[in-house]
Amino acid sequence: MIELSDRTKVISPSMTLAISSKAKALAAQGEDVCNFGVGEPDFNTPEHIREAAKRALDEGKTKYAPSGGVPHLRELIAEKLRRENNLPYTADQVIVSTGGKQALLNTLLAILSPGDEALIPVPYWVSYPEIVKLARAKPIYLHTTEATGFKITPEQLIEAINGKTQVLILNSPSNPTGAIYTPEEIKALAEVIVEHGIAVLSDEIYEKLIYDDAQHLSIGSLGPELLELTITGNGFSKAYAAPGWRLGYAAGPKHIIQAAINIQSHTTSGATTFAQYGAIAALEGSPDAIEAMRQEFQRRRDLMYEGICAIPGLHCSKPQGAFYVFPNISATDVDSMTFCQRLLEEELVAVVPGIAFGANANIRLSYATNAATIEKGLERLDRFVRGLR
Repeated sequence: MIELSDRTKVISPSMTLAISSKAKALAAQGEDVCNFGVGEPDFNTPEHIREAAKRALDEGKTKYAPSGGVPHLRELIAEKLRRENNLPYTADQVIVSTGGKQALLNTLLAILSPGDEALIPVPYWVSYPEIVKLARAKPIYLHTTEATGFKITPEQLIEAINGKTQVLILNSPSNPTGAIYTPEEIKALAEVIVEHGIAVLSDEIYEKLIYDDAQHLSIGSLGPELLELTITGNGFSKAYAAPGWRLGYAAGPKHIIQAAINIQSHTTSGATTFAQYGAIAALEGSPDAIEAMRQEFQRRRDLMYEGICAIPGLHCSKPQGAFYVFPNISATDVDSMTFCQRLLEEELVAVVPGIAFGANANIRLSYATNAATIEKGLERLDRFVRGLR
């Protein structure tokens, strides 16, 4: 028998995808499942983006693209980052990858070596620790609480940094909590990063999905010294409702991006060519469809948040961005894995256990689904929780 590598033994499968697969399998069997598991917009990709990809196919844009991405798309991404985020990147500082996840993987592979440490705030997106492990580095967890808004403090960051620290992974707006660091909080963390000279990987894929009076600030915009320490990750899956297109990107110092492109050239070669022309249309087109989706997500956020808060035994921070709520279930005296397994089996409601994000007292629900499903799922969740007490 062929032995598995050590690399495969230190990573875990994605629990969010596993929950979604089980929910979809039950639905395929005819079960009426309320699926709040996967972070996938239920909207179709806007028409002008789809049409651009169709035209690209008809025009024969089915050959290999340059490994770093179609040049015009890289230029548009750099222009977008300059205009919207105050990040003075150029096209040769951008890599287009097969999804935002690969962009993060390639850039971390470019900067992490065995023995390096990557700082990861908890709760975290499920893939951050696994990507760090794939790079043969060590994830170091910085725990947060609802009392701190699920955000780390400068003091925590200072205490965690040592000679092995290479990078802080920062995700704002956050998956799974929907928390957003205020501009003042970003600036306070930035001072520590510059003082200690560590890198920061800023995952900003939910930047267009923010609500109420929340503000998004790209940490790399806070001056040239910080920009040289920053890698900015983003993509088209969330804001443009294009998860299946598998298009993401990262921008950063030229030598880091070139190294990431070299890595990519020996793995996927590059992102799908005709899909990149859809991304060009996304960046060149009207933002109206994106704003309409954001407004609908906000309505759904309110519906789900208010419904959860009305369930005895659950309490929840109000998310400011993304499309998740992260309620605390500790009053039920049930761990998150057991809670989610029983909820799916008994009430056909799929949610993700908080242990997948490093927080066993919580569960994650995605409101990237229609209002009718949210209302039905909340009724079932209420019945389930009352039955536990």
